[in-house]
Amino acid sequence: MWEERADAEHMVQNTIVAERGEIYMMDNDEPVKVVMNTSAYTVIVDPMVADEEKVSKTISSIAPDKVIAKWEDVFKDKSRRYYIVARNVTRQEAKKMKEEALAGVWYREGNARVYAEGEMASSLLGFVNADGEGQYGVEGSLNKQLAGKNGLLKTVTDVNNVALSIGDDNVRVPAEDGKDVVLTIDRTMQAKVEKQLADYLTRIPANHASAVVMDPRDGKILTMATVPNYDPAKYSEVKDASVYQNQITEVAYEPASICKTFTFAAAIEEGVMTPNTLYNNTGEIIVDGWPIKNAYSGQLGVITMQTALNFSLNTGSMTALMLLGGSNTEITKTGREKLYDYYYNHFGLGQATGIELYEATGLIVGPNDGYGLNSRYANMTFGQNINLTPLQVASAFSSLVNGGEYYQPTIIAGEMREDGVFIPAEEKPAVRRVVSEQTSQTMREMTWGMRVSQRTYGIDKPGYYIGGKTGTAQGIKNGAYTFDETTASYVGFGGTEGEMPEYVIMVKIWESGQKLEGTAHALPLFNELSDVVSDHLQIRPKE
Repeated sequence: MWEERADAEHMVQNTIVAERGEIYMMDNDEPVKVVMNTSAYTVIVDPMVADEEKVSKTISSIAPDKVIAKWEDVFKDKSRRYYIVARNVTRQEAKKMKEEALAGVWYREGNARVYAEGEMASSLLGFVNADGEGQYGVEGSLNKQLAGKNGLLKTVTDVNNVALSIGDDNVRVPAEDGKDVVLTIDRTMQAKVEKQLADYLTRIPANHASAVVMDPRDGKILTMATVPNYDPAKYSEVKDASVYQNQITEVAYEPASICKTFTFAAAIEEGVMTPNTLYNNTGEIIVDGWPIKNAYSGQLGVITMQTALNFSLNTGSMTALMLLGGSNTEITKTGREKLYDYYYNHFGLGQATGIELYEATGLIVGPNDGYGLNSRYANMTFGQNINLTPLQVASAFSSLVNGGEYYQPTIIAGEMREDGVFIPAEEKPAVRRVVSEQTSQTMREMTWGMRVSQRTYGIDKPGYYIGGKTGTAQGIKNGAYTFDETTASYVGFGGTEGEMPEYVIMVKIWESGQKLEGTAHALPLFNELSDVVSDHLQIRPKE
C-alpha cells in the first residue's frame, strides 16, 4: 500500500520567479515606461512520468521556436525528475499545452522583457538573457536591484502533477519583486539624438558614432547614444557583439587635443599662464631627443596661448606643461607631477566615474613611472599616451565650465513605488572643487573664442553662448602612431549668453581604416546636436 502511494506521489520543487523591475525614462518631468514585462512560461518535464512521444510532439508543434532541449537527451536518463525543455513560452502557447493534459509536464510562470522603444538606447539598456539574467547596460549593472529575489514552492503531487492539499512537506517562500528604476534619460531627446547620429553617418565616411549629453550643473545624463544599435528583444540575432558595449562608458581611447583644455586650465589655475601669455611657436619642440610637431604648420613666431588653443597647437600645450614646472624651456618632474594631479585627482581622468553602469577605468601613467617620462607627458598634454572614456571627458569638461565643481555623473532619477508614485533620488552635492570660478570662466571664454576663430560663430544662434574643443586621435599601426586611421571627437557646452552652461555634449566618430578629423567631422555633428538639444530644452537666448 505504502509503496503504491510512494510511486503515485513525488515532490515537485518550483521556483517562484520574482517579477523583474521595469525601467522608465523621463518625458516632460514624468516617468515613462520603456522596458516592461510580459508573462512567459518555462516548460519542465519529469522524464520518469511523461509520455516521451506525446510530450515531445505536442510541445514541439505548439512552440517549436521555444524548445531549448534535445528530446533524446531529455528521456535518456529517466531517473532525472526535472528537465527544462522550453523557455519564454507565451501565455497562449502554454494554454494550448495545458489543454492536452500532459502528464509529467508543468509550467513555471515568469517574465519576458518587452523593449517598448525597439532599438533606442539599446547599448544603454542592455538585455535579459534566456536564464533571466541582465546582460550589459542597465539590465546588467543593476541586475540585482531589478531582478529581486526568487521564492520557493515545494509541493507533493500525484502522478498527474496535481498538488495534494495535505502534507507537512509543502513549503512556500514568497518572492521579492525587483525595483522599478527611473533613469535620468530624456526619452524624446534620446530619440532625437539617435536619429541625428544615424542621419549624419549617411553623409560622412563612417558607420559608428556616439554622443553623451549631460547637465553640467548636477551630473545627470540626459542622453547616452551609440549607433549602430540593436533590438534587445532579439539580442541573439546580433552578429557583431561589439554593439552590446556602451561606447560612452566601457571603451577607453585617446581623446587627443580635447585634453588641451585640461592642460591649459591647470596652468591657469596655478597662476603661471593666462590666455595672453606669449611664447615662440617654432612648429615643434624636441623632447627626450624626439621632435614633437604641430598638426597645423601655421602661426609661427611669437603668439598667445589663446592662439595656440584656437589652432590646437601641440607646442602650446607643451609650453603650458613647462610653465607648470617653473620653466620656459623644458619639462620638469614638478610639471609632470602637477599635470598628473590635475588630470587624475582634480578632473577624475583615468579612473571610474562611479556612474551606475559598467565602465572602463582608462589609464594615466604616473609622473615618475616607466621611461621616456617627459615625452610621454608632452604627448599627454594633447591627449595621446592616455586612455579615457567619453564619459570621463564629458564629466571633467563639465567641471571645467560649470564654475569649477565636479559632479559624479548619474543615470538614476529615482524609482517607482508599487502604487505608481515616483520617488526622486536624493540630490547629490558636488564631489569636489576642481578649479576656481575664475579659471572656469576663463576656460569658457577660451573655448568660446576658439569657436569664433574657427568661424563657426555664425552658425550659433544669437543670444546663446557655446564653446568647445576638437580632438583628432591618431590610430596605432605596427606599434606606432599613424594618420591613416583617426578618430574624431568634440566636447562642448551651450546655454544662454551670460549664464552658466545648461548642457555639455561629447561626440565621438570612428571607423576602421578611415581618416576622421575633429574639425571636419566631429565639430559639425556637435553643431547639429547642440541645436537639437537647445531647442528641446527650450533654452531662451539672451534678450
